[in-house]
Amino acid sequence: MVRRTRFNDSDCPVARSVDAIGDWWSLLIVRDAFDGSRRFGEFQRSLGVAKNILTTRLRVLVAGGILDVVPASDGSSYHEYVLTPKGKDLFPVIVALRQWGEGHFFEPDEPHSEMIDRRRGQPLRMLEIRSADGRLLDPDDTAVNKVTR
Repeated sequence: MVRRTRFNDSDCPVARSVDAIGDWWSLLIVRDAFDGSRRFGEFQRSLGVAKNILTTRLRVLVAGGILDVVPASDGSSYHEYVLTPKGKDLFPVIVALRQWGEGHFFEPDEPHSEMIDRRRGQPLRMLEIRSADGRLLDPDDTAVNKVTR
């Protein structure tokens, strides 16, 4: 078995974030949690992932503080998975991936899911990266600096 490279001690926030999420299954689990999935069977049906893989990914997401295990909301003996505040902070990441995917992997007339504002029923605006003073930024306007504390 190939050992997974760990980035939990990297000085790069992107590397540490990818290390915490793990893989595509984990991001799709988080996506489904935002879409309302809470139980193992709901995740399994939505994703079609093998139960052993799902079990491992859920365990990692719980251990990483992204999901929490709580008693079932219906009072049954089951338990449910809910996003923690740390998990909810992944919302912009999920929206960015969704918008990037919509823009690059679908033909203009090809049907696909769409995230909408529940209150207005309208699609979300494209995410924008802005400077502290409000200017719209693109990659050429940014640099990465090492922060020492």
